[in-house]
Amino acid sequence: MHEKMRVGFQTFVSDSPEEFGAIREISRDGKQVTVYVENAGEFYVPMDSVLSVQSEKVTFDCKKLDPRLRAAIGHAHDAERL
Repeated sequence: MHEKMRVGFQTFVSDSPEEFGAIREISRDGKQVTVYVENAGEFYVPMDSVLSVQSEKVTFDCKKLDPRLRAAIGHAHDAERL
């Protein structure tokens, strides 16, 4: 990680250039973050799934994410496509 993660940073996955949400909270012990996913709500994500933090953007390794979170990410922009 190049930059210290902060609440409000945009979130991305490694296999897509499209932002899907934002960091809502970083746990006190630094082991997980709460991510708000557009159209799906909040998810707890382990810190070891973070690939990089730079330019106020957090990129996650999609392969390390819970299947429910991956599904939510896939539908994050559905409302914009209608």
